[in-house]
Amino acid sequence: MIHPLLFLQFFRKILEPLHITEAGADAIAYTWLIIALLLIVSILATKSLKAVPTGMQNFMEVVIGGIENMVGETMGEKGKPYFPLIATLALFVLVSNLIGLIPGFFPPTANLNTTAACAIIVFLSTHVVGIKKHGFHYLKHFMGPILWLAPLMFFIEIIGHLSRPLSLSLRLFGNMNGHELVLMIFFALAPFLVPLPMMLMGVLVSFIQAFVFMLLAMIYIQGSLEEAH
Repeated sequence: MIHPLLFLQFFRKILEPLHITEAGADAIAYTWLIIALLLIVSILATKSLKAVPTGMQNFMEVVIGGIENMVGETMGEKGKPYFPLIATLALFVLVSNLIGLIPGFFPPTANLNTTAACAIIVFLSTHVVGIKKHGFHYLKHFMGPILWLAPLMFFIEIIGHLSRPLSLSLRLFGNMNGHELVLMIFFALAPFLVPLPMMLMGVLVSFIQAFVFMLLAMIYIQGSLEEAH
């Protein structure tokens, strides 16, 4: 098994010409690692599909089926075309959160650059979907229900929409970075028994934060699909 420090030093050397900070380079390295892991799991789960699933196929069908059910319950039939985007974000955020529980590893979601990138994807997808669905009439979402208040409501809505990626990125970053800091403090004070409850709590936090990110992404996209009143 490759030691995490050697893994990071290898990628820091590759990214050195870009003058990226050490923390940024580490986040990129872990992001690539997670992408590779998800790709490997996808290949293993689909390389020999069976009518009665077993092993990795069975596990991934449960995971994907659970996400698909949540998309259906939250967004309805209209949300089906956006299931791949939602599922990809959910799996990436979840694995990114969980990898920080492995000693020597650090979750890329504890870096603001990573969470901001995910939030921007949701933000852009929301408006691309809205424009594709409604065309020019999508602007009605920013005008409010009363015509004479439209100029004021437009700026209020713009501020509200611009705050979404900020909220998404800071919420995920703050929770994951805070947990990592607390965990490192406990490891320094009592490296044996005390950190165990914190690690178990970390599993819960990882799932909750991935669920919240996925839920908000679904709500935002669903809002852009609805007709403006």
